[in-house]
Amino acid sequence: MAQQSPPWIVVGLGNPGDRYVATRHNIGEMVVDHLVDESHGRWKSSRKTRSDICQERWGDDQVVLARPHSFMNESGGPISSLMQFFGSSSATLVVLHDELDLPFGALRIKAGGGDNGHNGLRSARASLGTGEFIRVRVGIGRPPGRQDPADYVLRPFTTGERSELAEVVARAGAAVRRIVSDGVAAAQNQFNSGADKTIDEAGRDPK
Repeated sequence: MAQQSPPWIVVGLGNPGDRYVATRHNIGEMVVDHLVDESHGRWKSSRKTRSDICQERWGDDQVVLARPHSFMNESGGPISSLMQFFGSSSATLVVLHDELDLPFGALRIKAGGGDNGHNGLRSARASLGTGEFIRVRVGIGRPPGRQDPADYVLRPFTTGERSELAEVVARAGAAVRRIVSDGVAAAQNQFNSGADKTIDEAGRDPK
């Protein structure tokens, strides 16, 4: 009997607690919540991985959806624990996170790269010792006027944004499913929007 491959690990970044649940910084967590709801799955708390997890099968693939118990700037610890516990590699790690440098609702899928000032990505890269994992960047746009970005990301979405949020979250969830089923390049071709398609054949940002 063939040995089963380690699962994909899909992590939605955010901050824990009711205070942050509807804020821009938690849009990655919103996407994994959507994926669990979509498949009628259930979250369970895992002390060993310091995360809430939901194990699923998507076609032939095993998938672990996760939301870390830590705050954003300490996401790396739980992500590393997830990878070790399930025996998965960075090639099958997908991290969903908010992105200031994309307009609200835009998606950009990347394989590898830096942290671009994002505390969750910085923590993940430090704990894993590599940035060679897949990112699904979900645009939240830049703050208006002189508002501090650190304050902006911890604020709820505007009324106008909330009217589109469910569609944005569902689209990001569909992008994750496409990555798992068909690979990064296929997902980029479908979900990276116009100006964001500056990706080479290896799925890397040319910067």
